Amino acid sequence: MSLPNTLSYRDAGVDIAAGDRLVENIKPFAKRTMRPEVLSGIGGFGGLVEISKKYREPVLVSGTDGVGTKLKLAFELNRHDTVGIDLVGMSVNDILVQGAEPLFFLDYFACGKLDVDTATEVIKGIAAGCEQAGCALIGGETAEMPDMYPAGEYDLAGFAVGVVEKSNIITGEDIRPGDIVLGLASNGAHSNGYSLVRKIIALMQPDLHAKFDGERTLADCLMAPTRIYVKPLLALMQNLPIKGMAHITGGGLLENVPRILPPDVTAVLDGLAWQTPRIFKWLREQGNVEQQEMYRTFNCGIGMVIIMNPNHATEAVAQLASFGETAWCIGTIQPRTGDEKQTRIG
Repeated sequence: MSLPNTLSYRDAGVDIAAGDRLVENIKPFAKRTMRPEVLSGIGGFGGLVEISKKYREPVLVSGTDGVGTKLKLAFELNRHDTVGIDLVGMSVNDILVQGAEPLFFLDYFACGKLDVDTATEVIKGIAAGCEQAGCALIGGETAEMPDMYPAGEYDLAGFAVGVVEKSNIITGEDIRPGDIVLGLASNGAHSNGYSLVRKIIALMQPDLHAKFDGERTLADCLMAPTRIYVKPLLALMQNLPIKGMAHITGGGLLENVPRILPPDVTAVLDGLAWQTPRIFKWLREQGNVEQQEMYRTFNCGIGMVIIMNPNHATEAVAQLASFGETAWCIGTIQPRTGDEKQTRIG
Protein backbone atom coordinates (compact mmCIF):
# COMPACT_ATOMS: atom_id res chain seq x y z
CA MET A 1 0.00 0.00 0.00
CA SER A 2 1.42 3.37 -0.96
CA LEU A 3 1.32 6.35 1.39
CA PRO A 4 -0.17 9.69 0.40
CA ASN A 5 2.23 12.56 -0.11
CA THR A 6 1.55 13.87 3.39
CA LEU A 7 -0.24 12.70 6.52
CA SER A 8 -1.89 14.89 9.12
CA TYR A 9 -3.26 14.33 12.62
CA ARG A 10 -6.74 14.70 11.10
CA ASP A 11 -5.94 11.83 8.69
CA ALA A 12 -5.28 9.73 11.79
CA GLY A 13 -8.71 10.62 13.20
CA VAL A 14 -7.95 13.57 15.50
CA ASP A 15 -9.48 16.92 14.55
CA ILE A 16 -7.65 19.69 16.41
CA ALA A 17 -9.90 22.33 14.86
CA ALA A 18 -12.97 20.61 16.31
CA GLY A 19 -11.34 20.68 19.73
CA ASP A 20 -10.66 24.39 19.35
CA ARG A 21 -14.32 24.98 18.43
CA LEU A 22 -15.43 23.10 21.53
CA VAL A 23 -13.23 25.25 23.78
CA GLU A 24 -14.74 28.41 22.28
CA ASN A 25 -18.26 26.98 22.66
CA ILE A 26 -17.88 26.25 26.37
CA LYS A 27 -16.09 29.43 27.47
CA PRO A 28 -19.33 31.40 28.05
CA PHE A 29 -20.78 28.63 30.20
CA ALA A 30 -17.59 28.25 32.23
CA LYS A 31 -17.43 32.02 32.73
CA ARG A 32 -20.76 31.96 34.58
CA THR A 33 -19.27 29.62 37.20
CA MET A 34 -16.30 31.81 38.16
CA ARG A 35 -15.54 32.62 41.81
CA PRO A 36 -13.41 35.48 43.20
CA GLU A 37 -10.66 33.00 44.14
CA VAL A 38 -10.07 31.95 40.52
CA LEU A 39 -6.97 33.57 39.05
CA SER A 40 -7.01 31.75 35.70
CA GLY A 41 -9.47 29.40 34.10
CA ILE A 42 -10.22 27.76 30.75
CA GLY A 43 -7.42 27.77 28.19
CA GLY A 44 -4.22 27.56 30.20
CA PHE A 45 -2.09 24.57 31.11
CA GLY A 46 -3.49 24.67 34.63
CA GLY A 47 -6.12 26.56 36.59
CA LEU A 48 -4.99 28.88 39.37
CA VAL A 49 -7.15 29.26 42.47
CA GLU A 50 -6.22 30.95 45.73
CA ILE A 51 -7.70 30.01 49.08
CA SER A 52 -9.96 32.64 50.61
CA LYS A 53 -8.55 34.58 53.54
CA LYS A 54 -11.71 33.80 55.52
CA TYR A 55 -10.16 30.44 56.48
CA ARG A 56 -7.68 30.45 59.38
CA GLU A 57 -6.63 26.80 58.99
CA PRO A 58 -7.89 25.73 55.57
CA VAL A 59 -7.97 22.04 54.72
CA LEU A 60 -8.41 20.99 51.09
CA VAL A 61 -10.86 18.17 50.38
CA SER A 62 -10.82 16.45 46.98
CA GLY A 63 -13.03 13.96 45.20
CA THR A 64 -13.31 12.30 41.82
CA ASP A 65 -15.97 10.21 40.12
CA GLY A 66 -17.70 9.44 36.84
CA VAL A 67 -21.22 8.89 35.58
CA GLY A 68 -20.97 5.14 35.06
CA THR A 69 -23.22 3.15 32.77
CA LYS A 70 -25.97 5.76 32.93
CA LEU A 71 -24.03 7.06 29.93
CA LYS A 72 -25.11 4.00 27.92
CA LEU A 73 -28.71 5.03 28.46
CA ALA A 74 -27.84 8.59 27.43
CA PHE A 75 -26.37 7.26 24.17
CA GLU A 76 -29.47 5.15 23.50
CA LEU A 77 -31.81 8.07 24.13
CA ASN A 78 -29.52 10.68 22.53
CA ARG A 79 -29.89 12.81 25.67
CA HIS A 80 -26.67 14.51 26.71
CA ASP A 81 -27.84 17.66 28.50
CA THR A 82 -27.96 16.36 32.10
CA VAL A 83 -25.15 13.80 32.45
CA GLY A 84 -22.79 16.70 33.13
CA ILE A 85 -24.88 17.58 36.19
CA ASP A 86 -24.54 13.96 37.31
CA LEU A 87 -20.78 14.23 36.93
CA VAL A 88 -20.52 17.30 39.14
CA GLY A 89 -23.00 16.00 41.69
CA MET A 90 -21.13 12.76 42.26
CA SER A 91 -17.98 14.61 43.33
CA VAL A 92 -19.24 17.76 45.06
CA ASN A 93 -21.76 15.86 47.19
CA ASP A 94 -18.94 13.55 48.28
CA ILE A 95 -16.66 16.32 49.52
CA LEU A 96 -19.62 18.18 51.04
CA VAL A 97 -20.19 15.45 53.62
CA GLN A 98 -16.91 16.38 55.34
CA GLY A 99 -18.06 19.97 55.61
CA ALA A 100 -16.20 21.25 52.56
CA GLU A 101 -17.31 24.10 50.34
CA PRO A 102 -16.52 23.11 46.72
CA LEU A 103 -14.13 25.62 45.14
CA PHE A 104 -13.46 24.32 41.65
CA PHE A 105 -14.12 21.47 39.25
CA LEU A 106 -12.32 19.96 36.26
CA ASP A 107 -13.69 17.46 33.76
CA TYR A 108 -12.24 14.81 31.46
CA PHE A 109 -14.20 14.07 28.28
CA ALA A 110 -12.88 11.15 26.19
CA CYS A 111 -14.21 9.95 22.85
CA GLY A 112 -13.18 8.20 19.64
CA LYS A 113 -14.29 11.01 17.33
CA LEU A 114 -15.24 14.39 18.70
CA ASP A 115 -18.81 15.51 17.97
CA VAL A 116 -18.65 19.18 18.91
CA ASP A 117 -22.43 19.59 19.34
CA THR A 118 -22.72 16.59 21.66
CA ALA A 119 -19.66 17.56 23.68
CA THR A 120 -20.99 21.10 24.02
CA GLU A 121 -24.27 19.77 25.43
CA VAL A 122 -22.38 17.62 27.94
CA ILE A 123 -20.13 20.42 29.11
CA LYS A 124 -23.04 22.86 29.30
CA GLY A 125 -24.48 20.38 31.80
CA ILE A 126 -21.20 20.33 33.71
CA ALA A 127 -21.27 24.12 33.92
CA ALA A 128 -24.90 24.01 35.09
CA GLY A 129 -23.91 21.55 37.83
CA CYS A 130 -21.07 23.82 38.89
CA GLU A 131 -23.49 26.74 39.12
CA GLN A 132 -25.78 24.66 41.34
CA ALA A 133 -22.81 23.78 43.56
CA GLY A 134 -21.34 27.27 43.58
CA CYS A 135 -17.97 26.06 42.32
CA ALA A 136 -15.91 27.22 39.36
CA LEU A 137 -15.33 25.17 36.22
CA ILE A 138 -11.69 26.13 35.72
CA GLY A 139 -10.56 23.63 33.10
CA GLY A 140 -10.59 20.10 31.81
CA GLU A 141 -9.38 17.80 29.09
CA THR A 142 -11.00 16.72 25.85
CA ALA A 143 -9.31 13.56 24.56
CA GLU A 144 -10.08 12.43 21.02
CA MET A 145 -8.72 8.89 20.68
CA PRO A 146 -9.59 7.04 17.46
CA ASP A 147 -10.50 3.35 17.88
CA MET A 148 -10.74 3.61 21.69
CA TYR A 149 -14.53 4.11 21.85
CA PRO A 150 -17.48 2.97 19.70
CA ALA A 151 -18.91 5.58 17.35
CA GLY A 152 -21.16 8.04 19.14
CA GLU A 153 -19.94 7.12 22.63
CA TYR A 154 -17.78 8.93 25.16
CA ASP A 155 -16.70 8.68 28.79
CA LEU A 156 -16.64 11.26 31.55
CA ALA A 157 -14.66 11.78 34.73
CA GLY A 158 -14.71 14.73 37.10
CA PHE A 159 -12.52 16.14 39.84
CA ALA A 160 -13.66 18.52 42.60
CA VAL A 161 -11.63 20.37 45.22
CA GLY A 162 -13.14 22.12 48.20
CA VAL A 163 -12.01 23.70 51.44
CA VAL A 164 -13.10 23.44 55.06
CA GLU A 165 -11.90 25.06 58.26
CA LYS A 166 -9.88 22.43 60.10
CA SER A 167 -11.95 22.83 63.27
CA ASN A 168 -15.18 22.37 61.28
CA ILE A 169 -14.36 19.07 59.54
CA ILE A 170 -17.32 16.68 59.92
CA THR A 171 -15.95 13.28 60.91
CA GLY A 172 -18.89 11.43 62.51
CA GLU A 173 -16.82 10.72 65.64
CA ASP A 174 -19.34 12.53 67.90
CA ILE A 175 -22.33 10.45 66.76
CA ARG A 176 -24.03 8.90 69.79
CA PRO A 177 -27.05 6.68 70.55
CA GLY A 178 -30.20 8.79 70.50
CA ASP A 179 -29.11 10.96 67.59
CA ILE A 180 -31.61 11.37 64.77
CA VAL A 181 -31.13 10.40 61.13
CA LEU A 182 -32.53 12.78 58.54
CA GLY A 183 -32.91 11.80 54.89
CA LEU A 184 -33.01 14.27 52.00
CA ALA A 185 -35.07 13.37 48.95
CA SER A 186 -33.28 12.28 45.80
CA ASN A 187 -34.25 13.02 42.19
CA GLY A 188 -34.35 9.32 41.37
CA ALA A 189 -31.53 6.84 40.88
CA HIS A 190 -29.03 9.71 40.44
CA SER A 191 -25.99 7.98 38.89
CA ASN A 192 -25.88 4.61 40.63
CA GLY A 193 -27.20 1.15 39.92
CA TYR A 194 -27.56 1.68 36.16
CA SER A 195 -26.03 -1.65 35.22
CA LEU A 196 -29.04 -3.23 36.96
CA VAL A 197 -31.40 -0.62 35.48
CA ARG A 198 -30.15 -1.43 31.98
CA LYS A 199 -30.43 -5.18 32.65
CA ILE A 200 -34.09 -4.74 33.62
CA ILE A 201 -34.73 -2.61 30.52
CA ALA A 202 -33.07 -5.20 28.28
CA LEU A 203 -35.19 -8.01 29.73
CA MET A 204 -38.55 -6.22 29.93
CA GLN A 205 -38.28 -3.98 26.82
CA PRO A 206 -40.47 -1.16 28.19
CA ASP A 207 -41.49 1.85 26.13
CA LEU A 208 -39.08 4.44 27.51
CA HIS A 209 -41.04 7.27 25.89
CA ALA A 210 -44.40 6.35 27.43
CA LYS A 211 -45.90 8.58 30.14
CA PHE A 212 -44.83 7.18 33.49
CA ASP A 213 -45.13 9.71 36.32
CA GLY A 214 -47.58 12.47 35.53
CA GLU A 215 -46.29 14.24 32.44
CA ARG A 216 -42.85 12.66 32.76
CA THR A 217 -41.86 9.71 30.63
CA LEU A 218 -39.99 6.68 31.89
CA ALA A 219 -36.91 8.08 30.14
CA ASP A 220 -37.35 11.38 31.98
CA CYS A 221 -37.41 9.59 35.32
CA LEU A 222 -34.41 7.41 34.52
CA MET A 223 -32.34 10.34 33.23
CA ALA A 224 -33.23 12.78 36.03
CA PRO A 225 -29.90 14.31 37.10
CA THR A 226 -28.24 13.86 40.46
CA ARG A 227 -29.52 16.32 43.05
CA ILE A 228 -26.77 18.66 44.22
CA TYR A 229 -27.16 19.42 47.94
CA VAL A 230 -24.26 21.85 48.37
CA LYS A 231 -25.90 25.24 48.89
CA PRO A 232 -28.73 24.11 51.24
CA LEU A 233 -26.37 22.06 53.41
CA LEU A 234 -23.64 24.70 53.59
CA ALA A 235 -26.32 27.08 54.85
CA LEU A 236 -27.58 24.49 57.34
CA MET A 237 -24.05 23.99 58.69
CA GLN A 238 -23.86 27.70 59.45
CA ASN A 239 -26.95 27.51 61.69
CA LEU A 240 -27.05 24.05 63.24
CA PRO A 241 -24.47 21.48 64.40
CA ILE A 242 -24.24 18.44 62.13
CA LYS A 243 -22.50 15.34 63.46
CA GLY A 244 -22.29 13.31 60.27
CA MET A 245 -23.40 13.15 56.64
CA ALA A 246 -23.42 10.42 54.03
CA HIS A 247 -23.87 10.81 50.28
CA ILE A 248 -25.96 7.82 49.17
CA THR A 249 -24.14 6.61 46.07
CA GLY A 250 -22.97 3.16 44.94
CA GLY A 251 -23.85 0.68 47.67
CA GLY A 252 -27.08 2.45 48.54
CA LEU A 253 -28.24 3.15 52.07
CA LEU A 254 -26.87 -0.09 53.49
CA GLU A 255 -23.27 0.53 52.45
CA ASN A 256 -22.90 4.32 52.68
CA VAL A 257 -24.39 5.22 56.06
CA PRO A 258 -21.92 2.96 57.97
CA ARG A 259 -19.01 4.91 56.44
CA ILE A 260 -19.66 7.79 58.87
CA LEU A 261 -20.58 5.81 61.99
CA PRO A 262 -18.32 5.09 64.98
CA PRO A 263 -17.88 1.32 65.47
CA ASP A 264 -20.06 1.16 68.61
CA VAL A 265 -23.33 2.43 67.09
CA THR A 266 -25.77 1.38 64.40
CA ALA A 267 -28.33 3.31 62.34
CA VAL A 268 -31.83 1.85 62.46
CA LEU A 269 -33.95 3.21 59.63
CA ASP A 270 -37.69 3.00 58.98
CA GLY A 271 -38.27 2.21 55.31
CA LEU A 272 -41.82 3.63 55.57
CA ALA A 273 -40.66 7.03 56.87
CA TRP A 274 -40.05 8.59 53.47
CA GLN A 275 -41.79 8.77 50.12
CA THR A 276 -40.19 6.35 47.68
CA PRO A 277 -40.29 7.62 44.08
CA ARG A 278 -42.30 5.48 41.70
CA ILE A 279 -39.22 4.62 39.63
CA PHE A 280 -37.84 2.45 42.44
CA LYS A 281 -41.11 0.56 42.83
CA TRP A 282 -41.08 -0.04 39.07
CA LEU A 283 -37.48 -1.32 39.13
CA ARG A 284 -38.22 -3.64 42.05
CA GLU A 285 -41.33 -5.09 40.42
CA GLN A 286 -40.03 -5.33 36.84
CA GLY A 287 -36.74 -6.85 37.91
CA ASN A 288 -38.13 -8.96 40.77
CA VAL A 289 -35.43 -7.39 42.96
CA GLU A 290 -35.47 -8.20 46.67
CA GLN A 291 -36.01 -5.17 48.91
CA GLN A 292 -32.66 -5.52 50.70
CA GLU A 293 -30.94 -5.69 47.31
CA MET A 294 -32.73 -2.46 46.39
CA TYR A 295 -31.37 -0.79 49.53
CA ARG A 296 -27.88 -2.09 48.71
CA THR A 297 -27.95 -0.92 45.08
CA PHE A 298 -30.02 2.29 44.90
CA ASN A 299 -30.61 5.34 47.06
CA CYS A 300 -34.33 4.38 47.05
CA GLY A 301 -35.38 8.02 47.39
CA ILE A 302 -32.78 9.26 49.90
CA GLY A 303 -29.86 11.04 48.27
CA MET A 304 -28.19 12.40 51.41
CA VAL A 305 -28.27 11.44 55.08
CA ILE A 306 -27.66 13.84 57.99
CA ILE A 307 -27.10 12.76 61.60
CA MET A 308 -27.65 15.29 64.36
CA ASN A 309 -29.00 15.83 67.87
CA PRO A 310 -32.79 15.26 67.87
CA ASN A 311 -33.31 18.69 69.46
CA HIS A 312 -32.35 20.27 66.14
CA ALA A 313 -34.29 17.98 63.81
CA THR A 314 -37.50 20.01 63.42
CA GLU A 315 -35.58 23.22 62.75
CA ALA A 316 -33.32 21.45 60.26
CA VAL A 317 -36.26 20.03 58.28
CA ALA A 318 -37.90 23.47 58.18
CA GLN A 319 -34.72 25.22 57.04
CA LEU A 320 -34.10 22.64 54.34
CA ALA A 321 -37.68 23.10 53.13
CA SER A 322 -37.03 26.84 52.79
CA PHE A 323 -34.25 25.92 50.33
CA GLY A 324 -36.54 23.64 48.34
CA GLU A 325 -35.31 20.38 49.87
CA THR A 326 -37.63 17.69 51.22
CA ALA A 327 -36.31 15.96 54.32
CA TRP A 328 -37.71 13.35 56.67
CA CYS A 329 -36.70 11.91 60.03
CA ILE A 330 -35.97 8.38 58.82
CA GLY A 331 -34.32 6.70 61.78
CA THR A 332 -32.25 6.82 64.94
CA ILE A 333 -28.77 5.92 66.12
CA GLN A 334 -28.73 3.01 68.57
CA PRO A 335 -26.01 1.17 70.51
CA ARG A 336 -24.29 -1.65 68.65
CA THR A 337 -24.27 -4.68 70.89
CA GLY A 338 -22.31 -7.12 68.78
CA ASP A 339 -21.08 -7.50 65.23
CA GLU A 340 -24.45 -6.73 63.63
CA LYS A 341 -24.56 -4.59 60.52
CA GLN A 342 -24.23 -0.86 61.12
CA THR A 343 -27.34 0.02 59.13
CA ARG A 344 -30.63 -1.82 59.36
CA ILE A 345 -33.79 -0.91 57.48
CA GLY A 346 -37.13 -2.23 58.60
